Amino acid sequence: MLIVGLIFAAVAAAFHVFIFALESMRWTEPATRKIFGIANEADANTTKQLAFNQGFYNLFLALTTLLGIGLVIVGAGTVGLTLILAGTGMMAAAALVLILSDSSKARPAILQGSFPLIAVVVLAIGLATH
Repeated sequence: MLIVGLIFAAVAAAFHVFIFALESMRWTEPATRKIFGIANEADANTTKQLAFNQGFYNLFLALTTLLGIGLVIVGAGTVGLTLILAGTGMMAAAALVLILSDSSKARPAILQGSFPLIAVVVLAIGLATH
């Protein structure tokens, strides 16, 4: 179960790094605007600073999770799993907030939250049965 949980956590982290790149580095590009439903470049420029900040939030969650995975791999299981569960738990919670605040965002919330939620559940089961 541990390996499966680590894989789901790593995929969740990779997806959040991708979100970071979109929000913090590519926000005003037409393809990114389309993904996030930003009508035009002027609107993208208006929200660019907010997206930049939000992108780093996603990056920090990913880095927390990746650091945890690294620590588990080198044998620091307790600290590593704590970081993984904190990172993926917050990713899943953010997805829940997104869907509860705007049900039209269900698809992005599911994309954002599925892998972290699976990681949390699998790791929790693994810890409970270990």
